[in-house]
Amino acid sequence: MDRFILLMLACILAGFALLKVPLAGTFLAGLEPITNLIGILAIVIFSLFLIFKGLMALLGK
Repeated sequence: MDRFILLMLACILAGFALLKVPLAGTFLAGLEPITNLIGILAIVIFSLFLIFKGLMALLGK
């Protein structure tokens, strides 16, 4: 189970990396809104999942 939690944390970090990647001045500049959206979704979804798993662990399920 520890590897699964670490994978979720790595996904959150990857979401932050997508938000911070500089795409200005490259041929990928047009994809910046898409990478920002994917990064935000990754952060929110995996964070909510970790909060849910933490609450389930506290409640004993």
